[in-house]
Amino acid sequence: MVSEKNTPSFTKRLPSVVISNLKPRIEDGRYPVKRIAGESIEISADVFKDGHDVLTAILLGKKVGEALWKAYRMQELENDRWAATVKLEDEGTRLFKIRAFADPFETWLHDFERRLTGDQEDFSTEIEEGRLILVAAAERAEEEKKMQDAESIQVLADTLQKAKPEKVPAMFESKQLHALLGRYPDMSLAAESEEFVEVKVEHELAQFSSWYEFFPRCAKGSGTEHSTFRDCVPRLEDAKKMGFNVIYFPPIHPIGVSHRKGKNNTTVCEPDDVGSPWAIGSDEGGHRSVEPALGTIEDFEWLLGKAKKMGLEVALDFAINCSPDHPYVKDHPEWFYQRPDGSIKYAENPPKKYQDIYPLNFHCDDWQNLWTELLDVVQFWVDKGVTIFRVDNPHTKPVAFWEWLIGEIQKNHPETIFLAEAFTRPKMMQTLGKAGFTQSYTYFTWRETKWELMEYIYELTRGEMRHYYRANFWPNTPDILPFHLQHAKPSAFKMRATLAATLSTSWGIYSGYELCENEPLEGREEYLDSEKYQLKERDWNKRGHIKAFIFRLNKIRNENDALKEYANIEFIPSDNDQIIAYYKWTNDLSNIVICVVNLDPVNVQSGNIHLQLEQMGLQPGKPFSVNDLMYDETYQWRDSTNFVSLDPNTKPVHVLKLV
Repeated sequence: MVSEKNTPSFTKRLPSVVISNLKPRIEDGRYPVKRIAGESIEISADVFKDGHDVLTAILLGKKVGEALWKAYRMQELENDRWAATVKLEDEGTRLFKIRAFADPFETWLHDFERRLTGDQEDFSTEIEEGRLILVAAAERAEEEKKMQDAESIQVLADTLQKAKPEKVPAMFESKQLHALLGRYPDMSLAAESEEFVEVKVEHELAQFSSWYEFFPRCAKGSGTEHSTFRDCVPRLEDAKKMGFNVIYFPPIHPIGVSHRKGKNNTTVCEPDDVGSPWAIGSDEGGHRSVEPALGTIEDFEWLLGKAKKMGLEVALDFAINCSPDHPYVKDHPEWFYQRPDGSIKYAENPPKKYQDIYPLNFHCDDWQNLWTELLDVVQFWVDKGVTIFRVDNPHTKPVAFWEWLIGEIQKNHPETIFLAEAFTRPKMMQTLGKAGFTQSYTYFTWRETKWELMEYIYELTRGEMRHYYRANFWPNTPDILPFHLQHAKPSAFKMRATLAATLSTSWGIYSGYELCENEPLEGREEYLDSEKYQLKERDWNKRGHIKAFIFRLNKIRNENDALKEYANIEFIPSDNDQIIAYYKWTNDLSNIVICVVNLDPVNVQSGNIHLQLEQMGLQPGKPFSVNDLMYDETYQWRDSTNFVSLDPNTKPVHVLKLV
């Protein structure tokens, strides 16, 4: 006898369907999954129940703020795993959940068909059970005021009552009939997932972009004359001709005078030294002002308009650095780190010292006003028309701050893009991606060998990182001239550009790369006479530049959808470790691009590559053509194994389109 104390106190019948292991979810739904408009997402879960009932699983999705859920039929895969693929048509944040239930009609039909294969003779009871199921469906249709459907189902129930058992399966062969009954299921024991999949759907530029960075003060290429915003138009035109669509400016704000750094980062500053633009703030203003030598706010807005007319977006550097001359130091000394003697502490990364920068204390007593002020700074530039920010060293500020700031900006301006410049520990880089950064710098700059590149790309695109971390590959930056580019030949610059532009969907170069600038500060991964600290003299059409090569790369990217998709990459085995090969494809295989790169910038490298023909939709033994988009040459191939030979001086790469 069950005691009253142990009697369940449920007020309604509980479902017996189990829904678990919903994917993709980042940290149990703590952070959203990222996609772009027009992209598809597969959502899956384990769905099962006791017994042998036929189940139906429905994916329900809606935009945040909408009331109605849209239904998508899920398909059973294997081992109780169900999935549905949804195309995300436009931008916005969406929620998805799963509803599942036992389908009495499908279960009855399945069992009835099995009974026909045995020795049973009397089916009257089973036919009556089926009729009652149909009558109940007709009543549900009537309740929804779908009178025509209700009548059709009732006619079917009446027909079933008079049918001979062996004729019953033929009555229900029509897919339209199953769809009709599927619109009016018995939901009395339906289960819904308690968890959701949150998907942040963004503009295409969030995933597919080509960045070109230059210092506005060096736009004219004069080593003695400071350029202005109005001198930057030729640089914009040049970048546009090379196929870039994002122009990134290092900080454009007033530069501090106190402890200003001299050439090559020396602590001795000469009268004509322009200082580091990352030492922000002077008597002329702070983060809402521009360096007077560049012009005015109105000049910047004029340049922004010019860029937009060219189809270019301008990205600003959001560097939360303050020189000792920044207005914050005078107006809000409580926002900074104080030494015991009351003085403000400058930035350090021992043994490096940055006497020209005071870091802000994000956990000071007045932290709320500090955070709000920085949010207002970003909003100030958004109001001017800036929708892209490259964020300097975000890993040295609290993750909670970025999650809040990015979320606040994107509430009203979801198109705003934030690129995290964080070359730091992997888990911090990953967490910044989860917390809201649209794109992220990577370790690509230091991945050189075939195996290093393969391992890193699979880490980015095969695991959970694929859902939240968008890699932006840069062969160089103003801070980094990697050893493999120092004193290197143009072939090395072509090879690294090809890898950056085709291994990931977003890439960028710092100006001078197209000129193959390669003079280092000896023993360091830094440029000699870095324009971080001085005006730099340049001939923007210097002999030996690779502008045409970069233009071809960007043109190929823009014209081939396979190169616009992030995680669709597979490496192709090659017999030579100095040759790396891989391909990217669209889901329908209408566009397949094969990249073959010589990793040796000095010597000719040859060998066989081995294609996965069936995965590419090709028949073994049947000839096919590949067109080299870089050099406009066509090759006739037949089998999976094909010979390639790449001369770094004339043809260091193949970018082949399957035709």
